[in-house]
Amino acid sequence: MVTPAETVVSSTAKELEAKQQPQEKDVPAPRGCLGSRHCMTLLLFLGMANAYVMRTNMSVAIVAMVNHTALPQVHEAMDVEDCGGAVGSIKPRRNDTDGDGEFVWNTYTQSYILSSFFYGYVLTQIPFGVLAKRYGAKYFLGVGMLINSVFGLLVPVAAYAGVGPLIVVRFIQGLGEGPIVPCTHALLAKWVPPNERSRMGAFVYAGAQFGTVVSMPLSGLLAAYGFAGGWPSIFYVFGVVGSVWSLVFLFYGHEDPESHPTIDPAERKYIVNSLWGPAGVSSPPIPWISILKSLPFWAILMAHIGQNYGYETLMTELPTFMKQVLHFDIKQNGTASALPYLAMWIFSMLLSVLTDWMISTRLSHTTARRIVNSLGQYGPAIALVIASYTGCNPLLTVAILTLGMGLNGGIYSGFKVNHLDISPRFAGILMSFTNCTANLAGLLAPVTAGYIIHGRPTQAAWREVFFISAGVYIFCATFYLIFSSGERQSWDDPSTDSPRPQDPEANGHSKKMNGVENNGAAIEESQH
Repeated sequence: MVTPAETVVSSTAKELEAKQQPQEKDVPAPRGCLGSRHCMTLLLFLGMANAYVMRTNMSVAIVAMVNHTALPQVHEAMDVEDCGGAVGSIKPRRNDTDGDGEFVWNTYTQSYILSSFFYGYVLTQIPFGVLAKRYGAKYFLGVGMLINSVFGLLVPVAAYAGVGPLIVVRFIQGLGEGPIVPCTHALLAKWVPPNERSRMGAFVYAGAQFGTVVSMPLSGLLAAYGFAGGWPSIFYVFGVVGSVWSLVFLFYGHEDPESHPTIDPAERKYIVNSLWGPAGVSSPPIPWISILKSLPFWAILMAHIGQNYGYETLMTELPTFMKQVLHFDIKQNGTASALPYLAMWIFSMLLSVLTDWMISTRLSHTTARRIVNSLGQYGPAIALVIASYTGCNPLLTVAILTLGMGLNGGIYSGFKVNHLDISPRFAGILMSFTNCTANLAGLLAPVTAGYIIHGRPTQAAWREVFFISAGVYIFCATFYLIFSSGERQSWDDPSTDSPRPQDPEANGHSKKMNGVENNGAAIEESQH
């Protein structure tokens, strides 16, 4: 039963949205298939791909780096007993030549090496979210990724120097990659009109899956056939590719449409008016108290936490699971580990189009986000539960994980772009907070898995790992389903902004025209 108060609130929210975004109907999209905003999103897509390549290549490389036969092993009968001795059960392949790496690292050590990247990654989330709002996001993103890539080239040297130096190098890589998500979100907020948000936002963030799909099989091939002894070539190849992207982005990327020297004026007008209205962008002080009291913000935060815990479990541990339970060799491992992310990439594109279609057919942003996010988080949770019982059938297990991770692509049109809905002006700040907190939760994933499977790499142990991840997915997805919103929040209403004589936070280069912020679009006129 809807109360009169709820009716008033709903009506007020709709009036606010209509008041804040009337310009979407007033300014038609410029003709032509591709514009500067599409080139910018392509650059961001490739940047996201490079970021996830640098993040995931260690997961495959560590399988080739570790001397598995030198580690304490449970009796081979445990694996068979786990499957009940049934026909078609997996028989351990202890004679895999790819198991003889140089390093005798137990599962505890491996979990700390894998998680060290994320300790650095979370430290720079919020600082760069705030700095990107004040000074612009482009250079923080480009330079950060350059640091990440250059230190990626040092991973082999650090590994031979010892576990400590390797952890330090991976930690610094994480520091460099910290700006990727908040700065990307800040740039999307400046470049993508609301009616293109689901498609273009999902396209950019699907770069994560594209990078993973490229990284895992190619890393497996490089580990088996690459130069410099195999696995070191993984870090040399991807380190060079990441460095090249960083330089290209720094030279050809632009902070916003108004600072782009060659953008079509019609496209610039379309983007700016669609996002901010004829007056241009304003940059008021960050409403910290209102943000922290906002349930839609907390809904996004909870969904982000659930996603990162489940995703990091699979991203960092799936190659190890493929070896310990499914007994794939290093080449099969990289390919099989990549299939779920390929499915996630494809599904994310399809679901983004579906989401924009739902919104265009008068379904509210709130309902559309909730539907697609539920697919994106309940789907992998169910798949993890089922896959924990099918380890005796490798093909079925890979198929289930692939389908579950495919559905996980719904999160990119769900909570992942929801920051832009509720607060386009503070989207980078909101993303820095949710991504930082979510990655702190994600830090627990490889450590938890390492402790559970230590000394007993069996299907029963992995079942515990998968059940924990599924439970986190379900709880957080349910919280989002209840409390999320796709409407712009009252604390980001431009009409309530107090007049300010000078705002230094409009990306570090705002100018004023007759007292109105225009984010660098106009030259200050003299008042006579």
